[in-house]
Amino acid sequence: MVFTFNYGMRCLAGAAVICLFAAARPTTSITTEQLTARMISAINGLQYLRCNVKAQERIGNSIKVARSQMKLGFRPLKVYIKNDRGVEVLYVAGQNDGDAWVYPAAFPYVTLSLDPEGSLMRKGQHHSVVQAGYGTITDLLRTNGTRIDNGFTRAFRYAGDSLVQGHPHHVLRADYPQFRYLNYKIGRGETIRSIAEKYGCGPFRIMEKNDLSIDATLTPGKTILVPNAYGRKVTLCVDPKTYLPNVVVVLDDKGLYESFEFTQVTPNQPIPTAEFSKDFKAYKL
Repeated sequence: MVFTFNYGMRCLAGAAVICLFAAARPTTSITTEQLTARMISAINGLQYLRCNVKAQERIGNSIKVARSQMKLGFRPLKVYIKNDRGVEVLYVAGQNDGDAWVYPAAFPYVTLSLDPEGSLMRKGQHHSVVQAGYGTITDLLRTNGTRIDNGFTRAFRYAGDSLVQGHPHHVLRADYPQFRYLNYKIGRGETIRSIAEKYGCGPFRIMEKNDLSIDATLTPGKTILVPNAYGRKVTLCVDPKTYLPNVVVVLDDKGLYESFEFTQVTPNQPIPTAEFSKDFKAYKL
């Protein structure tokens, strides 16, 4: 059974997305460093988030589209997602033995308990439910000692303002023409996640390129193909009122890899605890 949720961020369409961004007069003077710091601070400062997310993700040779409603609480993490096919997912850290509750909106029409990072929920998914919201964005901009090369992160530059969703947004863009796949020899004890962390590339491309599941046991000494960065071109359109990214577009060697558009974004408005309960009357869980 395959569930298509498209967690996290989302989109418009391929290179055409960029053409939809009309130039706008800068709303304020800002540097790359200031914009990056304010966006990361805004994401890290979230206590609650409601939003709608429109996602496009390339799976194989096809672009999969999904539209979802999201509610998130943080510290501890709480996630509720309902997509346009009626599939519902609820994950609350520390509950249900670490599993997510999933109502598949299809036969057998019963709520399942599934590992949010396991192979079933990650099949055909770029991101896991625990990355819902802006989790992947902070990873894109994070530099640390575990990364083999932080060049991709350092490639981000403030690229002026564009008109997005009817008002000006700051555009933060990374151009990384050296994006490519490397032959990587697996070391002892390494996993798909640990290798993805080294390159900041995310696990999905490693899984797809090498026909592996997320929980596959890797053989030391075997060579696999690993991307050296998250993308060739990445564009973030950041709302100057909230400093949250409302549009994210990622291109790689094949074109559009993924894109996300956030609408009706409501940050830090408290969400009742009952709305993160399996028994909430509005849910089918």
